[in-house]
Amino acid sequence: MTARAASRPVGNVTRGTTNPNRLRRMDRWIAAVHGAALRRTVDPVAVDLGYGAAPWTAVELLGRLRTVAPRARVVGVEIEPARVAAARPYEREGLIFRHGGFEIPLPARPLLIRAANVLRQYDESEVAGVWQRLCGRLAPGGLLVEGTCDEIGRRHVWVALGTEGPRTVTFATRLGSLERPSDLAERLPKALIHRNVPGEPVHAFLRDFDRAWAAAAPYASYGARQRWIRAVRELTADWPVTDSAARWRQGEVTVAWEALAPSD
Repeated sequence: MTARAASRPVGNVTRGTTNPNRLRRMDRWIAAVHGAALRRTVDPVAVDLGYGAAPWTAVELLGRLRTVAPRARVVGVEIEPARVAAARPYEREGLIFRHGGFEIPLPARPLLIRAANVLRQYDESEVAGVWQRLCGRLAPGGLLVEGTCDEIGRRHVWVALGTEGPRTVTFATRLGSLERPSDLAERLPKALIHRNVPGEPVHAFLRDFDRAWAAAAPYASYGARQRWIRAVRELTADWPVTDSAARWRQGEVTVAWEALAPSD
């Protein structure tokens, strides 16, 4: 292998689709659950991996992280050089853009890597290797958040991973647009989207969530939020839900990865 080949970014160019506020649900969750770790770190660096054709998500990530960690810095990393060049005018104190991929071309290990809508085009068989590579670049106590959302951020599902591997799966939605929880199936991350079939844990979870949602229909008169909270509370009897009503009120629920991991 030549030196030039060895220095090429690792990964494939994505479609680059992006919209302002598309990742707000993921960002708010990160700020809530990882904010303390960011505050404790002298130089907390976060990576927006694969930010796409426009830099909006990296700009927004910086603003949201700084509400909980004023020293936070964000590095937008993109594998397409033209996108990096287009983003450079948006650089400011705490925000820079770099050409790269899954190798994460930074001199120091980041405390956070956010990879949204990046693995959608990859094969399921490639996900574990990408996760391992990215987790290997994290600083001690670091967090990788990898998932998928729709074009305007109404529905979002992501996996949170530490240096030891996957920890949790979070389902997040705009409750006013939700017909049933299984609507989120179309936004399952690549590791799970092909597993939404009978016999797989994630299929059983969404089935039970739909049943709990139906049973909570009387609470709809108090609003979709109260119905969601009631349905999630029912789920806790059979599923290892790891968060509390404070997050459920945001239209979220987080479940231990082991309960939803592919059966094989």
